[in-house]
Amino acid sequence: MKRVLILEPYYGGSHKLFLTGLQKTVTADYTLLTLPARKWKMRMQLSAFWFIQEIMKFPEQGRNFDTVLCSTFVDVAILRSQLILIPGWNRNTHICTYFHENQFVYPGQTVDPTIRQFTAINFTTAMASDSCAFNSRYNLESFLNAVSSSLKKATDMRLSFCVDEIRNKSVVLYPGMDYSSVDQAEPDVKNTNDGPPVILWNHRWEHDKGPELFFNALYFIQKNKIDFRLIVMGESFMKKPECFEEALGRLEKEIIHFGYAESREEYSKLLHQCDVIVSTAKHEFFGISVLEGIRAGCYPLLPADLSYPELYDVEYLYKPGKLGKRLLDFMKKPIQLKKETAQALTSLFEWNVCKTNYKEFLFVNAREIL
Repeated sequence: MKRVLILEPYYGGSHKLFLTGLQKTVTADYTLLTLPARKWKMRMQLSAFWFIQEIMKFPEQGRNFDTVLCSTFVDVAILRSQLILIPGWNRNTHICTYFHENQFVYPGQTVDPTIRQFTAINFTTAMASDSCAFNSRYNLESFLNAVSSSLKKATDMRLSFCVDEIRNKSVVLYPGMDYSSVDQAEPDVKNTNDGPPVILWNHRWEHDKGPELFFNALYFIQKNKIDFRLIVMGESFMKKPECFEEALGRLEKEIIHFGYAESREEYSKLLHQCDVIVSTAKHEFFGISVLEGIRAGCYPLLPADLSYPELYDVEYLYKPGKLGKRLLDFMKKPIQLKKETAQALTSLFEWNVCKTNYKEFLFVNAREIL
């Protein structure tokens, strides 16, 4: 059986969900080294050294792996330079990196003068990896375009070959989805059509998910005296946008649920109570929460931008400045998403569908599977 060492310094949220599904789906002997999902900048700068110390604790005969799988919060260039110094380490071990995100196009709330060191780590990680996988075509192309632009600034060095090198060893692998908890919750929720439509927003409570735009669209509907109900979920942190506190007061009569769902079971049941799922993301490389909402029967209203155009038909997308009108039109004439449509929109991303591609990524050189 193939031996895989997983290095994840940000073990939480979508990263944790991804690795849980991978280990259930692709048969291998896994060893998992993780750190909690916090202090992402420190993780990118220092986690490689921590992982080296942990690997050195393995018995020498236990340091022989077929594959090392990293996320982009690992500085793979540093990792690789240190691995070759470990006694018993197999220098032919295949090192893969899965790009859940890239720092080049992350929309910072304020100008961050330190961001270049993290984009540089993304770049050198891609160069030092044997294979790279990106969770959407948008993620891959935005990364390569940004790398190309960055390298052109080195006017006295010709480095365009780096872009081709990264592209040649990269593939697009959508994250595998496990809808079991969503599917199991359906019989427990009564489908009643006699109440007003329920709007769903189930994203992280951070500025890059555009919550101000979402709540402004709801205030627009309120102003037009259209009745609706609201479920807001998602992970929040110590610092969250002030618009959530304002919305809690202004939308008090419409709110069914407002806050983190404490279990997958509760989360899935709440999804099934909703009629339409809205994204206002400024930053989205894939969108797991949107797929979960669609699976539960929610009609999607999504930006005509980021990763969404490659995943969804134009009928589900809204142009900049048009969310309020699109949502108002939906409220006046709700569209029920048929079960077969929900299945068609979501089934492509199930783990059992993409299993073979992940096996090839982990155990075959990427150049052989493009």
